[in-house]
Amino acid sequence: MGAASGDRIHRRGARVLLVSHSAGEPRLLMVRGHDPHDPDRYFWFTPGGGLEEGETMRAAAVRELAEETGHVLLDEELVGPVWRRTAVFDFASRPYTQFEEIYVGLHSHAVARAQTEAAWTEIELETIDEVAWLSESELRESPIEVFPAQLRETWAWFLEWDGVTRDLGEVDE
Repeated sequence: MGAASGDRIHRRGARVLLVSHSAGEPRLLMVRGHDPHDPDRYFWFTPGGGLEEGETMRAAAVRELAEETGHVLLDEELVGPVWRRTAVFDFASRPYTQFEEIYVGLHSHAVARAQTEAAWTEIELETIDEVAWLSESELRESPIEVFPAQLRETWAWFLEWDGVTRDLGEVDE
């Protein structure tokens, strides 16, 4: 979904909290990027993005995870959605409203493939600076913004998810 220049873009999106327990403590695979129209604004965010025509939320989450990080999961390997939210933000001088579902995936289930820049869109090539595994304390203490901001809080509830999707409502980023 899109809009003419200057109009708010309304779209649906899906994200993945890819969790690894291999380093002894849980870590999330996060992407560090910046806004191309505000290059001094850096932020960590979860892999994910907008749905393509006819795509389900789960399929979009799996596709985006593979495209942005090279980690491949099957739709049925995702847990959740653990969160739903409506993110209201500006990116590249364009206003967005994005309804999102956020899923959990386990790194032990993911098949890694070689990450290539060819899988990234033009805007991702311009704005993604790093993909890294971060601990709860590293995200909590990060000097840059973290999206969703709830990742600065305890992870216990989604690491041991009770089956209840939490609605975070509308958040301004």
